Amino acid sequence: MTLETKRLILRPFSEQDAPFLYELNKDAYVMKFTGDTPFLNEAEALEFIRNYDHYSCYGYWRWTVVIMETKEVIGWCGLKYHDEGYIDIGFRLFRRHWGKGYATEAAKVSVIYGKETLKLSPIWGRVAKDNVASIRVLEKIGMKYFKSDSCDGIKDALFYR
Repeated sequence: MTLETKRLILRPFSEQDAPFLYELNKDAYVMKFTGDTPFLNEAEALEFIRNYDHYSCYGYWRWTVVIMETKEVIGWCGLKYHDEGYIDIGFRLFRRHWGKGYATEAAKVSVIYGKETLKLSPIWGRVAKDNVASIRVLEKIGMKYFKSDSCDGIKDALFYR
């Protein structure tokens, strides 16, 4: 399944995305609020892609985000199932593409797809309390704060839905 917006294409990960995933996760500033550890190398990113089973297990996933006009890969966005029983919207873009509305655009189409096509509910957003930009993205797509908790390596996370 591929999604499109006015400016973006969201497509499933492919093995050719390993270099971009590695580069994206190498940026300490991009990773600052994620709670994730970066890939050690491209081979580890490739292994992640090869083992990424959300496509087959759940029918929804994280997508590679590509600018439609230039075909440049700018990050990823999409839905993820958590063992705690909820689905979240996540996004991560290269810094050079921050502040252009791409995260909001990609997150919005992902949530619409999840709710309207897949009938998923609820879809949550989880964000570190100091990650003001990501909080703003969640608010722009209509999500409202509902609780604070820790999750996936983020000590002070805020949850939106």
